[in-house]
Amino acid sequence: MKVKYIGHDYLDTAFEKDKPYEVLSIEKGWYRIMIELDEDYLFPPELFEVVEE
Repeated sequence: MKVKYIGHDYLDTAFEKDKPYEVLSIEKGWYRIMIELDEDYLFPPELFEVVEE
């Protein structure tokens, strides 16, 4: 699944605007995503819009 970040400004440095990100896994309802800093983290799904299933 691919998602686009639509969340808060304080995470803007971790995500490029309008770039789709691959969800590596879903853990306890949260998305594990590789961010621009070449590290993967868990994020709540409400910060993202699904762009591809």
